[in-house]
Amino acid sequence: LQKEGYEVIGATFRSWDAISDTCMDNKKGCCSIESMMEAKNLADKLGIEHHFLDYRNLFKNTVIKNFVDEYLHGRTPNPCAVCNRIIKWGEMIQVAEKLNCDLLATGHYANLEYQNNRFFISKGSDISKDQSYFLWQLGQRALSKTIFPLGKFNKSEIRNIAKQYGFDKLAHKNDSQELCFVPNNDYRKFLKENEPSIAHIGNGDFVSVDGKYLGKHAGYYHFTIGQRKGLGIALGYPAFVVKIDAKNNIVTLGRKNDLLQSECTLSNWNLMKYDKWKERKTLETKIRYRSKPIKSYVYFVNEKIKIIFDEPTYAITPGQNAVFYEGQTVVGGGIIDNE
Repeated sequence: LQKEGYEVIGATFRSWDAISDTCMDNKKGCCSIESMMEAKNLADKLGIEHHFLDYRNLFKNTVIKNFVDEYLHGRTPNPCAVCNRIIKWGEMIQVAEKLNCDLLATGHYANLEYQNNRFFISKGSDISKDQSYFLWQLGQRALSKTIFPLGKFNKSEIRNIAKQYGFDKLAHKNDSQELCFVPNNDYRKFLKENEPSIAHIGNGDFVSVDGKYLGKHAGYYHFTIGQRKGLGIALGYPAFVVKIDAKNNIVTLGRKNDLLQSECTLSNWNLMKYDKWKERKTLETKIRYRSKPIKSYVYFVNEKIKIIFDEPTYAITPGQNAVFYEGQTVVGGGIIDNE
């Protein structure tokens, strides 16, 4: 950005209190004290004004609350997408405006396009690092104030640039893979420590897809759709979590084929590339970050979006994000309903 002539101001926010358990021990995390100071030192070396921002309360009352609530309802959330909308853009754009900045630049591997009076995301050039999936919740105002400096680069190129500027430690830093606020990626322990009502959820029943009792489990929140390992029950064949009934504390187990579905419904959707359309639109949909895009037919039913997949799709998970693409561009996305 400096080479391109921009006047740059840096900002790093603190999101979570569990520094000793989460960030200090999570060498791959981006919220550690060490990482925050690295950002400050980088800014100092480049002569960039830098600010630390404390968003712990907001993060707890929005991102964490959503994360816990979704699991309590037997759903599997995607907190990164929520954080992007509420904090990384919602709050940070306000900070940028207070600092008289015209644009917000982030390190996401994605690109921004503008066509027919609409801004929309497209995939980053480094497909292996592409983060467009997590950005579907951003509205037109947020996108209009955004630039993605890394979008045209591969991660290896960015590491080489860091080396050239003398930031050798940053150039060799591991990628962040896990949730920044969940120690060791153990969400079950996190829920127990941060939601008192979890203690009142006792043992529940495992049942088969035809409703037969199979055994007991330690509580529905221990499980996610498609889970095979750590079920705590042996059935003589590979068993998978097919359905979670949070209200009755019942977890349905089945075989892998029982997880195949041909459709899903989305709520809380957001559109980027187009405004609402009337007919079915043929697109490609991703139902999780690392899944392959699947040809699908997307249309509106009342206030929700219906997706019909061209082929049976494995482990469509309530609470997860379904993001639909047209080629390399994000058309929109939504949250998968319980159906």
